[in-house]
Amino acid sequence: MNQGHFELNQSEVLAAKQALDRLIRKQRVHLYKPIQIAEILYKVRQGILTIDDVRHNLESYRNRSKNWRDEITKLLLDQVSTSSQKYQDNVFEPNAIPPVTLAVLAEANVEGVVERYIYQQFWMRQQKIVRLAEMLQSATPEEFDLAAFLAEFERDPGIKRSIDKAFEIVVYALFNTLVTHLRVQVRLKIDPARMDILKAFEDFTQLVLGIDSNNPEFSIKASLYRAGVTNAADRGVDIWANFGAAVQVKHVTLTDELAEDICENVTADRIIIVCKDGEKEIIEKVCSQIGATSRIQGIVIQSQLTDWYERALRGEFASELGNTLLSSLRAEFTNEFPFSRTFGEFFRSRCYDQISVPSSPFWIEGKIQWD
Repeated sequence: MNQGHFELNQSEVLAAKQALDRLIRKQRVHLYKPIQIAEILYKVRQGILTIDDVRHNLESYRNRSKNWRDEITKLLLDQVSTSSQKYQDNVFEPNAIPPVTLAVLAEANVEGVVERYIYQQFWMRQQKIVRLAEMLQSATPEEFDLAAFLAEFERDPGIKRSIDKAFEIVVYALFNTLVTHLRVQVRLKIDPARMDILKAFEDFTQLVLGIDSNNPEFSIKASLYRAGVTNAADRGVDIWANFGAAVQVKHVTLTDELAEDICENVTADRIIIVCKDGEKEIIEKVCSQIGATSRIQGIVIQSQLTDWYERALRGEFASELGNTLLSSLRAEFTNEFPFSRTFGEFFRSRCYDQISVPSSPFWIEGKIQWD
């Protein structure tokens, strides 16, 4: 049962719903922030928080609610938010869901109808991902169309916010496939003139470098790694390599300020930037202005990616590269966009399937099919 003594009117509820809908529209498919809101509302229904707490004591749930959210996203997606704390706390700012709006949502959460609404929105996003996963799974090297795949994200408002991550996995799958099939080796070697220091710090070189005076050099397979579902900690790196390169993947409309951020914030000496065709010129201009050109190893544009995909999937080496590339793309897609196999059980365990509040603006008719 809802708690508190704040009388609501319909205009307040509709304004709160508009704020919630704006938040949902701005989110990638995981809906971390809306789920955090849903779990706060759930704790109010459980009596763990009161409406007074929600409205007047943000610190009573600011950090706790991140743990509540993570419990649910771990259950549904086997993932938790890795965004910076500042970014996560933005959910309570005036342009998102401030405490006064959250209190209105809590009052309107009759029988859990607002929670149900949020999780219905989550499930609808998931269905779009399932459809894309099925399309990707059934595609053959002869059939797969990179432009059409990316266009699905551009065209669908529900998943458009995730186009940057789709672009990133497309880049990683191609780069990783080519580096693997080229059988690139990275060689680590001590300068023979520095053997005296090596012997003095042999315990260090064995632990940190994997070499010693008997084996002063070795080779390892070149590898690429995605930095993860990321925001602040990686300083803008999306893909890094054990051969020294750092890759930034950008699929946004750039301003001079954003381009400067790209050029300045990565500390690696060899930066590879992957961007849309129309963004190359602005990146080159800004990097030149701030003297960062020497650190830019290369700028890859989307049309080049399309050409490389075409060669890998249907070119001279398609029999060797095609299936590997698609397998890598499928694996990265699943890691980035894991669709929920536990949603139905969770939805029923909360009794959301038994709620009926047709008079609420948060009510959505019809049953969600999850089985």
